[in-house]
Amino acid sequence: MLPRRHFLCTLGAGLLAGCGFELRRPLAMPFRRIYLNWPQGHSIGARMNRQLELAGVEVITDVRQIERADVLFDVLAEVRDKIVVGRTVSGSIREYQLRLRLRYRVRSREGVELIPEAEMLLTRDIHFNETGALFKESEEGLLFRDMETDLVQQILRRMAVMKLPV
Repeated sequence: MLPRRHFLCTLGAGLLAGCGFELRRPLAMPFRRIYLNWPQGHSIGARMNRQLELAGVEVITDVRQIERADVLFDVLAEVRDKIVVGRTVSGSIREYQLRLRLRYRVRSREGVELIPEAEMLLTRDIHFNETGALFKESEEGLLFRDMETDLVQQILRRMAVMKLPV
């Protein structure tokens, strides 16, 4: 029985390794230093800062040191919305849609646009029930944090493939 179990474990490990499964690694960025103009303590900025540092990029947030940066990340606008998308027959709210919209651009220190002005929009639907209003409020916060993480990952993937001017 033991040789059969050993064989099955070895077979399972071999199949898992052969399928290409691999943990996600930090992205390799084409730059070493970036200036981020997020306001101090901003949640999306903090997430982006942390992910860039994991990728080995030095993050500069002090405007007085902007000349040290290889690229500049400009936040042009950020909007969070909560829109009613469904009502019951009696008119009470049944469903909301949460939206997170970000306009940004990435440019070189010389002003060359590496990623021209772009807008990202993420949405999540949330069902509403008046009896669980407090729970729904915490769920809303959790969904916004999830959207922030998604947004940062999408931006980082775009920055990882951009070409720097020579």
